[in-house]
Amino acid sequence: MGIFSKKLGIDLGTANTLVYLPRKGVVLNEPSVVAVAIPENKILAVGLEAKSMVGKTPENIIAYRPMKDGVIADYRVTEAMLRYFINKALGPWGIFKPEVLVSVPAGVSSTERRAVVEAAIKAGAKAAYIVKEPVLAAIGAGIPIHEARGHMVVDIGGGTTDIAVISLGGIVASKSVKCAGDKLDNAIVDYVKKTFNLAVGDKTAEEIKMKIASAIPLEEELLITVKGRDFVAGLPRSVQVTTNEIVKAIEPQLREIIKAIKDVLQETPPELAADIIDHGITMTGGSSMLRNLPELVYRRTGVRAYLAEDPLFCVAKGTGIALEHLETYKKSIIAKR
Repeated sequence: MGIFSKKLGIDLGTANTLVYLPRKGVVLNEPSVVAVAIPENKILAVGLEAKSMVGKTPENIIAYRPMKDGVIADYRVTEAMLRYFINKALGPWGIFKPEVLVSVPAGVSSTERRAVVEAAIKAGAKAAYIVKEPVLAAIGAGIPIHEARGHMVVDIGGGTTDIAVISLGGIVASKSVKCAGDKLDNAIVDYVKKTFNLAVGDKTAEEIKMKIASAIPLEEELLITVKGRDFVAGLPRSVQVTTNEIVKAIEPQLREIIKAIKDVLQETPPELAADIIDHGITMTGGSSMLRNLPELVYRRTGVRAYLAEDPLFCVAKGTGIALEHLETYKKSIIAKR
């Protein structure tokens, strides 16, 4: 690895994209949002700048996420977004093409994987490597994935929840469900609409989730004042929402995530299941930071669950570690030059 060879790890998420530079850490963490001007189909802004436009654009501009449920929904826009993130991370010295390692959900098809690789190459990568998210999340959470020992990772992001049992560097049993942070936000939007006749945006829903939501009812509830538009009068209005109302609102989504965890546990070979009972379940990803979620998992499955350190950055850190030790991790890597 000479001075000319740059390496980048990209956690290409539905909600956020993180770029990791070995020995530097996470150098970029921006929303996976692109703002496009409709008539000329021109990309106006990417990332943070584009996110601030969501829900506030005039009709000739749309701000949207090119990644749906963890996979590329809009190829051209994803490529532009990747190019923007790669250039921004490398800065003005990015004259040499970097080697890029990108994360994909465990459930993606080979076509979807190829789309990611091609988007990365077109966006200026010299070589692109692809690794499944739960494997990267495990590496980033500090799990020794090469041991002959079963580890369970539950990675809950914006678009997908990836659950995997990993042993000897590979995935033994896994499941990807399209139920994660975004679905929780939607459930909150629906609840506020039904209960208070109030229209709120996704951003507000996300704020409610972060500030007061919990996976299990709380004795001492938290309160938040929510502002939105009244459906009947059509005028702005604010209401107060409490934690336990939100607990009820997101219950069906959490049940889906728990069911997926149980499904994977049921497919796990007995020897590995024994390991998982001993070591517990490691939870990563931004949405696993929901209050008391590990406790809910424990109550429903009987297996202890722990929040990884820096859950938001586990996959990104994993990309960095895998890049520094490409040889060690080559079993888990799908490469394309």
